[in-house]
Amino acid sequence: MSETSTQLYPPPAEMARTAHVPGFAAYQALVQEADADHQAFWGRLARDVLTWRTPFTQVLDESNAPFYRWFEGGTLNASHNCLDVNVERGLGDKTALIFEADDGTITRESYRQLLARVCRTANALRAMGVQKGDRVVIYMAMSIEGVATMQACARIGAIHSVVFGGFSAQALRDRIADTGASLVITADEQVRGGKRLPLKAIVDDALALGGCEAVRQVLMYTRTGGQVPFVPGRDVKMSELLPEQADTCEPEWVDAEHPLFLLYTSGSTGAPKGVQHSTGGYLLHAALTTRWTFDLRPEDVFWCTADIGWVTGHTYITYGPLALGATQVVFEGVPTYPDASRFWQMIHKHQVSIFYTAPTAIRSLIKACEAAPAQHPRHFDLSSLRILGSVGEPINPAAWTWYHEHVGGGRCPIVDTFWQTETGGHMITPLPGATPLVPGSCTLPFPGIAATIVDETGNELPWGQGGMLVVKRPWPSMIRTIWGNPERFKKSYFPEELGGTIYLAGDGAVRDEQTGYFTITGRIDDVLNVSGHRMGTMEIESALVAHTELVAEAAVVGRPDDTTGEAICAFVVLKRARPTGEEAQRIAKELRDWVAKEIGPIAKPKDIRFGDNLPKTRSGKIMRRLLRSVAAGQAITQDTSTLENPQILTQLAEVN
Repeated sequence: MSETSTQLYPPPAEMARTAHVPGFAAYQALVQEADADHQAFWGRLARDVLTWRTPFTQVLDESNAPFYRWFEGGTLNASHNCLDVNVERGLGDKTALIFEADDGTITRESYRQLLARVCRTANALRAMGVQKGDRVVIYMAMSIEGVATMQACARIGAIHSVVFGGFSAQALRDRIADTGASLVITADEQVRGGKRLPLKAIVDDALALGGCEAVRQVLMYTRTGGQVPFVPGRDVKMSELLPEQADTCEPEWVDAEHPLFLLYTSGSTGAPKGVQHSTGGYLLHAALTTRWTFDLRPEDVFWCTADIGWVTGHTYITYGPLALGATQVVFEGVPTYPDASRFWQMIHKHQVSIFYTAPTAIRSLIKACEAAPAQHPRHFDLSSLRILGSVGEPINPAAWTWYHEHVGGGRCPIVDTFWQTETGGHMITPLPGATPLVPGSCTLPFPGIAATIVDETGNELPWGQGGMLVVKRPWPSMIRTIWGNPERFKKSYFPEELGGTIYLAGDGAVRDEQTGYFTITGRIDDVLNVSGHRMGTMEIESALVAHTELVAEAAVVGRPDDTTGEAICAFVVLKRARPTGEEAQRIAKELRDWVAKEIGPIAKPKDIRFGDNLPKTRSGKIMRRLLRSVAAGQAITQDTSTLENPQILTQLAEVN
């Protein structure tokens, strides 16, 4: 369970006076406006924030709930809003992206240059036969080319699905097959932490697994020039195709509900879910939350350290900041290469004023700075910073306090943002000029978000009682469906037990009895949050038992971890006698490597424990609550009288 502090940090006086939402009374006024007429509230903002080709005629259609439709009749283009509009506003020469490569090489690209690049890429996609509504899978590392490719898809009305570069060939294949993609865009290799890692070779392996027959071509960006397989007639080099293209491209004007992208996220079953987001509603919330949560100003340099393979990189790199004409940093590398001062050096070098990163990164840097004091942020000039952000998982008060004192110099508000792939943007978050901060709490809902806490029957709970986090009203950037599986969408997010129209977040939460502030307490389903990345326990269990030579049965749970927030713990029954000592360590390594091959390195269990069996009731149900206690090293205080084999718990306490 997440913890909170009792210390209150009020907004800095100057920020409370000049912010986009200046003071708590201004926040309350927005909340009251949304509560009084939420359609009028969102309609006003959609007209103010976005540029429409055709004005919408209806703000919200609720006639087929939970398949809500926003901004009916309106047409627009996301790339046009992010690029052309800013050039037309006179920002053509303003720096849009500052790209720092793993080796420190810096490339700057203005809005005019980025627009030309996106147009050439869009024209190349059209030349390859990509049309409106086609799906394009992007398997690339952090780069200007990655951002431009996403924008190019949006420009021609193609639906992009970005797959994180750390996923395996099998995981990539599953996503390509599910989308029915006609094109895969990748790079020869990616560079992270001084190492070259394959991308194109993994794409080849994924396509060789079968089920991806819809893929006609593979477009490859040359990042390193490394030797990679090349299939004539199928594979095309970006460096050969783009120079032939014009640097202007008329946008494809799409309906507000036209799908902008699919992004796969883990669920409580083995199959990942293709979360579908719209164009108009998503872009509105991306831009609005970037403006209000980060109090974004024209002179700011914004840096979100996320990868474009995750939703944070979509909303707070590719779309939100560009829709507002911001200058932002895009970083290829990792925070600890060449040493743990990399972030601090970059903040100083690029004069970053808004810094948005994950608690896992903060905790790992705390540990690294303790080991190497010369890399501590106090040795670097971080005076350009004015706002800090946290994303991906709850941040514990100790890490919050260190971040506030040592990175922010005790003067920068920390916006601790709660949201999900499915929500599209921030749901519960402080606003830096309005909300007093409490370490460990994401504080209050973003204006227009009707969040509350209920029990299993949907009854609202009083403050101070923990329960399930839900959202009572639709909002523009909400998930529209699960790609190809509307029934799973309804069952997962709008269960009939809660009335069928209330969004179930899948997270537990509690509200402070005095302030009403929200604190997220963890998942209520079988999904783990490891370093801010959601991993389904069933997906990892399925990978383990797919090792048919070794594994008979497996159960996966999470346990608290000081660095990653939650660690993956696997309990495994082999098809042979339970191993001990060096043999157990060897098999555990083999299974970790197997999971990395099946899903990706991020899914490797930190602990693997072997038993003659798993703790089951006499009816055969695995007692996962007991496994969670064992994984956490807690004494078993629960009732074990229903267990068929209580002695198994002692075996499973041994870590390999």
